[in-house]
Amino acid sequence: MRAFSFTRDPIDTARERAALADRACGGYASFEGWVRDHNEGRRVTHLEYEAFEPLALKEAERILAEAAERFGVERAACVHRVGDLAIGAMAVWVGVSARHRDEAFRACRYIIDEVKHRLPIWKKEHYENGDSGWVNCERCAQDHPTEVASAVPDYSRQMVLKGVGPSGQARLRASRVLVVGAGGLGVPVLTYLTGAGVGRLDVVDGDRLEPSNLHRQTLYALADVGRPKADLAAERLRALNPEVGIETHPVRLDAVNGAELIAPSELVIDCSDNFATKFLLNDLCVRLGKPVILSSVYQLEGQLQVVRADRAGACLRCIWPEATRDGLVGNCAEAGVLGPVAGVFGSLQALEALKILLDLPGQLGDELLVMDLTSHALSRVRAQRAGACRRAGRCVRLDASPILQPEAAAAELVFGDLAEALRQDFNIIDVREPREVIETPAPAERVRHIPLHALLELTLREPSVERALDRSAKYLLVCASGKRSLAATQELRARGFQSVYSLRGGITGITISPARSHERRTCSS
Repeated sequence: MRAFSFTRDPIDTARERAALADRACGGYASFEGWVRDHNEGRRVTHLEYEAFEPLALKEAERILAEAAERFGVERAACVHRVGDLAIGAMAVWVGVSARHRDEAFRACRYIIDEVKHRLPIWKKEHYENGDSGWVNCERCAQDHPTEVASAVPDYSRQMVLKGVGPSGQARLRASRVLVVGAGGLGVPVLTYLTGAGVGRLDVVDGDRLEPSNLHRQTLYALADVGRPKADLAAERLRALNPEVGIETHPVRLDAVNGAELIAPSELVIDCSDNFATKFLLNDLCVRLGKPVILSSVYQLEGQLQVVRADRAGACLRCIWPEATRDGLVGNCAEAGVLGPVAGVFGSLQALEALKILLDLPGQLGDELLVMDLTSHALSRVRAQRAGACRRAGRCVRLDASPILQPEAAAAELVFGDLAEALRQDFNIIDVREPREVIETPAPAERVRHIPLHALLELTLREPSVERALDRSAKYLLVCASGKRSLAATQELRARGFQSVYSLRGGITGITISPARSHERRTCSS
């Protein structure tokens, strides 16, 4: 027989002892824990015990089963009080019957120490001077280690905060959060939420680790290069806190799988490195009524926005009605970024997530938080909900969102080399910066070089360049990885140049082996 229970009534030791009687057993041992009148030099007047009972009962049954297997005992039981206890009251009782006394003694000691280490039980000590404070019972066993070390997460430092406590910790345990991106922003988000004891984390990232990621993605190691980030993150996070359930999705979130990935979670955190994903998450979360925490970094600055569609708040399109095309703004590879910048904004995202999950005060509302870490200048920009959306009672700007619609025509083409594109009568335009062209020349002749910013500015303002780009001709735009050229392609198509395409994977993609081409990306935030 093995049994664990909670009770608000005094423990009936005679009844519990009788239940353990067994004629095959020659040894019996018990432990009784009483409420004492002092702790660490302070006078205690009474105690309150609280527990997250669903989790505690499951873990307690495992402890009793471990004791039975390890020490060969026949019967074991434990009863723990909850509620308000007076000085001298019995708080916990453990009883074990075994064939021999040594097994009974050792099993009894093992059970009480593991219960104190592993179960989510908290006591609130009330002191003579009127103060009080929650204490994780795990601390009670630190001075008496068992034969087998059993380290478990200790949330006591956050539980003493007003607004957290046992009920808040239980709320975190019951929460499920979707994190899109396990890079520079995602690493601190995932680490802090795991450490805080959020019950379930879904990690979406289709990238593999690259050496250039490591200066800001400190969860990983150089030996991990080439492995999927989602799998790496899961390994590290499970080691940090085995209580947290980690579900990996080594894919890129898109309009096809996005709603399915978002639906089970109560909160979404955007740690992606591209505008398409950010706007897609905004649009899907608004439609599904899910809160989403958005952030992006650029060199030594960044911004943070919390979209609360569940509270009829402003969304990303209230600030930018049209989605910014990826590639039109320099990413980490082109513009550069210091690792701590991503760490700061990822930490802010984690903080806002905990505020939302715990319903703490001070949450970001209809505003954009902008921080320049060069000078530590901080701005809060008011983000009011669009008037048309307020009047309609819904986000009308989503109705015309092209992000949620499939592309009318493929804008990317794949070539084994640029010579093949030339043979098919494509005019090739290299949109990289002059420095990049010098460092890595385009592997073909007859390639015209027009930097991206110049191409977009001139096609918009100078008719002479528009005449130079024959609308009846075919153009293939190329850059380092295919992101900027795709953005330029989409922009030129919007301006009427329909026979414009982007080289998928960019010049990098045709200068590395096909087996590794899927691993390359220009930036992982």
